[in-house]
Order: sequence, then C-alpha cells, then structure tokens
Amino acid sequence: MSAAEGHPAPALDLPTGNGGRFSLSALKGKPAVVYFYPKDDTTGCTREAQDFTALTPDFAALGVPVIGVSRDTVKKHDRFKAKYDLAVVLASDEDGAACEAWGVWVQKKLYGREYMGIERATFLIDADGRVVRAWRNVKVADHAAAVLEAARSLG
Repeated sequence: MSAAEGHPAPALDLPTGNGGRFSLSALKGKPAVVYFYPKDDTTGCTREAQDFTALTPDFAALGVPVIGVSRDTVKKHDRFKAKYDLAVVLASDEDGAACEAWGVWVQKKLYGREYMGIERATFLIDADGRVVRAWRNVKVADHAAAVLEAARSLG
C-alpha cells in the first residue's frame, strides 16, 4: 500500500524528540501535513524544514500540524532541530516501515549510481484521515507555501 489521493492515509506512529510520539490516529478529526525527506542537515532538507518552520504559525492557525519524517534517529533529529531552530515535529522512521507503507522508499539514481532512498514527498491529510493531496518528487523552492495554500482549501 502507499499513500494515494482520495485513499485513507497509511498508519503512522513514530518516535519524536523528548521521548514523544507522533500518531496520525491520535489526530482523529483533524487534518495534518506529513512530509518525507531524505536526510537531516543536508541542503535541500534543511531548506524544506526551514520553509515549513517559517509557515508553522499559519498552519497552526488552520489547526494543521506539520510532521517531517526521515530515517534519521531521534537524536539526530533533535540536533537538527536545535541547530536550525526548527518548529516542525520530526519523526524517526529508523526501520523504514513507514516509508515503505507510504510508498516513498524508492529506487533513486545519482551520477549513474542506483540506490534505495526516500523520495521527497508531502501529503495533506484531511480530518477524515484521507490523503487529499500528494506531492511526489518535490522541488523545495516554494513548496511549503503551496502546501499551505492547499491546507487553506480544506476549511
């Protein structure tokens, strides 16, 4: 199964910083943004997290939490958040089960080398737990603003 528009979002229950957990099922009746990214503290991933952080008050005003997911450890997420003063929740999918379930663990190619990795993808989930919008192979520039615009249309 993977996350597809119009379908129920796959389950998501992952550890976050400070001993916390994030679970989509705990948000029953509320929308959310879940974005998957390859790696903490890399140029594109840092920019994406900073862009979502800058818009966190706007998402919060809509009642839409933003959750970033990668296979980095919680400890690495905590350092990443502290280094860049990030406001988004970062969840750790160390074993890759969530990436598999959401269909973002894919074959990638860089300089002719093929390898498995996380596709940069974002999902807008409505209050009923359905994927309303899926952005695949995301380009970071202006992406967070586009997601915010889509979130505004939920109301």
